[in-house]
Amino acid sequence: MTPTTGSRSISLGKRAIGNGHPVFIVAEISGNHHQELEEAKALIRAAKEAGADAVKLQTYTPDTLTIDSDLPWFRVGKGTLWEGRCLYDLYKEAFTPWEWQPMLKENAEKAGLILFSTPFDSTSVDFLERMDTPAYKIASFELVDLPLVRRVGETGKPVILSTGMASLQEITEAVQTLRQAGNDRIALLKCTSAYPADPAEMNLRTIPHLAATFGVPVGLSDHSLGLAAPVAAVALGACIIEKHLTLSRDEPGPDSGFSLEPEEFRTMVEVVRETEKALGDISYQPTSREAASICFRRSLFVVQDIGKGEVFTEENVRSIRPGYGLSPKFIGDVLGKRAARGIPRGTPLTRDLIA
Repeated sequence: MTPTTGSRSISLGKRAIGNGHPVFIVAEISGNHHQELEEAKALIRAAKEAGADAVKLQTYTPDTLTIDSDLPWFRVGKGTLWEGRCLYDLYKEAFTPWEWQPMLKENAEKAGLILFSTPFDSTSVDFLERMDTPAYKIASFELVDLPLVRRVGETGKPVILSTGMASLQEITEAVQTLRQAGNDRIALLKCTSAYPADPAEMNLRTIPHLAATFGVPVGLSDHSLGLAAPVAAVALGACIIEKHLTLSRDEPGPDSGFSLEPEEFRTMVEVVRETEKALGDISYQPTSREAASICFRRSLFVVQDIGKGEVFTEENVRSIRPGYGLSPKFIGDVLGKRAARGIPRGTPLTRDLIA
């Protein structure tokens, strides 16, 4: 596929996201409120205290996602935290009541956080439009629902697409659908749709390839339990880090098993910010603090007393620390020459000392 030209940054509210801007860190609340409004509010406070830039909700009901059926294909198969659960019952337990969401948005904004959400059908898009949410997230499982992707794109608001399970062709179709809807305010998230995700299966080197292929900011939606993946992702150019937040993994819940607790989330934010600083810019110049160390480089020194006219040899001139003499690269020019005057041991060798 030929790389496409596109915006390398998008604006979400007053926040720019993309190359050259601080990593945008999103705390995913999902179902970790356990159907308690005060717990949802506490999660927003915890996200703020942990250093997140935004919190994200999910806007659906069991009926907008599936039907109430006990047939085998409506049960979760093996290999996940939800093995054997009926989809309808799982979503009934995890969904965020819609009547809470305007209130949670207000709480988040008062705390200085951006709040946005993932819609799962057209009615949820309509609802979020009435809430005037500043952006949309398309979940990995919905990336292939191109009518939903188109409906979200038509809002004209920034769209963050999660790419778990998706082939390059499916990602291309989703991005093209948004652009055909007149929306190029797009970011992609590398995602591994396993809960929790195994770092060995995350393939983070896909991040710069996605950025080059689609010409959009790319980040990571991380379902692993450690902190290594976000750090590695930022080092590879990730502009967004999304991670689930729970008040306690000891509280049973659909998503708590692969969520970070507040102190862990705070640590993640800190290491991401440190990683950003460490990446810096492309530079081959000494930093201001390095400049003080230049004098400790090696240079040419007279290491034996030398009389006027005496020949410089490997015995009386050496490359040693510190760096006040000629560069060691000039040793070939010096050997065999004669001293312009007497030179005591420990003198930096300079041009004026060479006859």
